[in-house]
Amino acid sequence: MTTAQHDGSGGPRPTMGEAFRLWLKVGLLSFGGPAGQIALMHRLVVDEKRWISEARFLHALNYCMLLPGPEAQQLATYIGWLMHRTLGGLIAGVLFVLPGAIVILILSILYAGFRDLSFVQALFFGIKAAVLAVVVQAVIRIGQRALGNAFMMSIAGIAFVAIFFFAAPFPLIVAGAALAGYLAQRFSPALIPAGAGQHGDAGDVEEEPPPHTRPSAARAVRVTAVCAVLWFAPVALLFAFLGPSSTYTQESLFFSKMAVVTFGGAYAVLAYVAQQAVATYGWLAPGEMLDGLGMAETTPGPLIMVVQFVGFMGAYRNPGMLDPMLAGVLGAVLTTWVTFVPCFLWIFLGAPSIEALRGNKALSAALGGITAAVVGVILNLAIWFALHVLFGKVDIVQTGLLRLHVPVWNTLDFGALLLAAGAMVAVLKFRVGMLPTLGVASAAGIAIFYIGAMG
Repeated sequence: MTTAQHDGSGGPRPTMGEAFRLWLKVGLLSFGGPAGQIALMHRLVVDEKRWISEARFLHALNYCMLLPGPEAQQLATYIGWLMHRTLGGLIAGVLFVLPGAIVILILSILYAGFRDLSFVQALFFGIKAAVLAVVVQAVIRIGQRALGNAFMMSIAGIAFVAIFFFAAPFPLIVAGAALAGYLAQRFSPALIPAGAGQHGDAGDVEEEPPPHTRPSAARAVRVTAVCAVLWFAPVALLFAFLGPSSTYTQESLFFSKMAVVTFGGAYAVLAYVAQQAVATYGWLAPGEMLDGLGMAETTPGPLIMVVQFVGFMGAYRNPGMLDPMLAGVLGAVLTTWVTFVPCFLWIFLGAPSIEALRGNKALSAALGGITAAVVGVILNLAIWFALHVLFGKVDIVQTGLLRLHVPVWNTLDFGALLLAAGAMVAVLKFRVGMLPTLGVASAAGIAIFYIGAMG
């Protein structure tokens, strides 16, 4: 296999080794929640490597936004599958999760044993500020390419207002945007700008697409059977041998259910997870969910990785015959397994059908509407991330129908503000590479953090 080969995505296909190194890099640097992670992949895969086209990236992103679970991890899996079949999807999806999972497992062990995580806060303080610049850059770039006219801008604006001010359900926003795009194409095609949602532009699709991207009933059955066994076999064995009251059984069942209903990202279900973990199951003490959320926000990987902390603490406090630390590790691994195996099922089962529908005018218009809404959603995530980076504490105030994110102004972190501003100037004005920006910001962040701590 050589880099001159073509995968039907508009660019040269990388070797498996090149792809492995890129996905490992993505996994290690995927800070900033979904906005930062999507921004990182867009910059590396589309802008720098040019392994897939802008249209193909947005087509995959639109599908992943419709799925339950972490959309950025599923996007990595989709792109990996597109370039290197099932093995490529597995490598991309696993490497996206693995670094963060290892870090959070180590932090969970330290938390249970020592409760001192200041060194982690110092390490990631500067990185988070620099990632904010990458997020802003992604919003600007994707917005410029996806919002071709006033109609698309209005969809993005409505989506932003709906989610930021009214906490509208994410599936409702996506469905409304898709319907708006479809109706516009049907009754007033001029509202759909040329190329919006059109994923069959010149040079983007080969006349004969790669065989693995074609739908196959036999393949769909095999994928469903294998993923179902991998997902439910551990749950069934735990239920059979330990019974329904075992912490391990309860965790496997609870987080399997969460994997199916987490539409719109982790924040849509974290309040429910916290309530159940504290009040119903007794896995966490009050306030500990915020500690776990802080771990997930300051480490790479999907924010939903906070459930690994929950699984660890639940098993640590209810170890049965095992050593508490060993029980916690098993609980963390089990929770991560049942959370992410379904993500691979959604991609490997649905991606071929989504690829086959590329070029369909009605679907393209609907996806164009979703793309516009996604810009509004990413803007919401970017603002939410910015508030937490710069202020640390953000109150949510309910005023009538409005749900306002209000920063606590006396908690403004001037060090984070300085680092973020410097990173934005470096990235947006001088186009400094991402790794040098992150490296300098990380070193400066460590110095600022400890100077502030000593002061």
